[in-house]
Amino acid sequence: MGAGAPAYSTSKATLNALTCVLAAELHGAGVLVNAVCPGWVATDMGGPGGRPVAQGAAGIVWAATLADDGPTGGFFRDGKRLPW
Repeated sequence: MGAGAPAYSTSKATLNALTCVLAAELHGAGVLVNAVCPGWVATDMGGPGGRPVAQGAAGIVWAATLADDGPTGGFFRDGKRLPW
């Protein structure tokens, strides 16, 4: 929450809050809610120099295929929890 584009920062804060709220609301319903960061990926938007698309996508696939008893309400990159 430092300097920079206010719209970008507030949109990220909103998504983080929504992740926490939905995870709490759906706790026990068999639905896991997590946020996933693919990191800097070499795409049209990310530009050259980023990691390969498959590497960025792997963390997203990991989150989408978590077991029913997996983590919920967290923020992850490459299957590792990150601080909000």
